[in-house]
Amino acid sequence: MATLKYYVTGLIREFKEDNVTLLAAAQAYYYLLAVFPLLIVCFAIIPYFNIDADQVLQFIQSFVPGEIASMFEENIVSFIETPRGGLLTVGIIGAIWSASNGVNAFIKSSNEAYEVEETRSFIVIRLIAFGLTLGMIIALIVAILLPIFGNIIVDFLGSYLGFTNEMNVLLQVGRWVISIVVLSTFLLCLYRFAPNKKIPFKHIIIGAVSASILWQILTVGFSFYVSNFGNYSATYGSIGGIIVLMIWFFLTGIVLMIGASLNVLYHQRQIAEEQVMYKKESAR
Repeated sequence: MATLKYYVTGLIREFKEDNVTLLAAAQAYYYLLAVFPLLIVCFAIIPYFNIDADQVLQFIQSFVPGEIASMFEENIVSFIETPRGGLLTVGIIGAIWSASNGVNAFIKSSNEAYEVEETRSFIVIRLIAFGLTLGMIIALIVAILLPIFGNIIVDFLGSYLGFTNEMNVLLQVGRWVISIVVLSTFLLCLYRFAPNKKIPFKHIIIGAVSASILWQILTVGFSFYVSNFGNYSATYGSIGGIIVLMIWFFLTGIVLMIGASLNVLYHQRQIAEEQVMYKKESAR
């Protein structure tokens, strides 16, 4: 109970002191700029799996809010039905450049959370941002494609390999586990290399796993809410999908900062415990 109280009160304090909502809003802006080239990358890959466009739209509408699905529906069908290798190059370059600005914003947010000054050069920071962005693109592609298109992929592989019912169940569970593991691995790297401070990996596991699970819950829960209760198109008209995306990216930024704050709290607690142990040993 004392541990839970420590983290809850600590998170509340971090939110107030570090302006977490403002930092999440800054990240959301840059992530929005990156989403379109990132979608080009995702949907330019799909045609090579011979997946039917109607199936893709059906699964997207099951997990993604209706406003977003309808906003991209025409382009999705076009991308899926026509393989375009050149779009992969353009999409990857555009996604890396745009999303790296979001990662750069997170780097600044992490430094504020750990209360450290940035002493690394602009080139080093940018290289770190580019590297983390590549990891983010791969992690998001896996985290989005496996939950949304997992059934299609399993059926596609099953038609060639002939899976048993037990194997199908295992693969269905595995696609969620793989999604969480891949996302957690990326977050470990993000929380380790973003702040200008050397932090042991064992001090950031709690934040990486927590943020990964929270993001999966957030994505499914927010999609359910928007699809069943939130009619943003009636309020905002044709830009309803953009508003939904901005809110989702904002909440994603909040989740990332929650993970970073948990890491900060855990790191501070471990340092404090190590200092107490050192004093006790010195007293002997």
